[in-house]
Amino acid sequence: MTVSAHPGRTDSNGGHYCRTNCAKWGLANGEYHYHNGGSTSSESSTSSDHSSGNTYTAPAVQPTVPQYQVSSLKVYVNGTRVQFASDPVLYKDSNLVPLREIAEALGAKLTFNADAGAIGVSKDKYKMTLTIGSKTIYYNGKKTTIDIAPVVIEGVTYVPAQVFARGLGASIAYNASTETLKVTTK
Repeated sequence: MTVSAHPGRTDSNGGHYCRTNCAKWGLANGEYHYHNGGSTSSESSTSSDHSSGNTYTAPAVQPTVPQYQVSSLKVYVNGTRVQFASDPVLYKDSNLVPLREIAEALGAKLTFNADAGAIGVSKDKYKMTLTIGSKTIYYNGKKTTIDIAPVVIEGVTYVPAQVFARGLGASIAYNASTETLKVTTK
């Protein structure tokens, strides 16, 4: 068996993007491919290992689909529209809002335990504890389960808007046709 060595770096899968001598190997410049028994990333192309005569057909490449998308949700607190610096997102069919920004809009205080990923939120007599990635939430010490756990997306912590507002004793009204959430504090 003959093995062709590669002078450049390969990733953990044994592949890399072709940058030199691509045509010599039947590849396009910038095409991702493997060495020594792997296959290229292009579905229609083939690559020959010139030393062994073996030809490899590339597997189909699956496009990466983001798990979230920017939401058109508009949030009003006591009649004033909240202008988020980080857009609300639609994640697993639920509207999530930036934690820090919604907390500030509602006049709540935040604490964060980085080791545990726990977030404490308080306002007046209301206290809430959330943990990033956990569907368990505590309202004034009472444990309950929510549908969507707090999640970090591009460095911003997002929470389900309605869960957060209710945890601080606010009432909410959602209008699906206008994609508007009205939050009223007591």
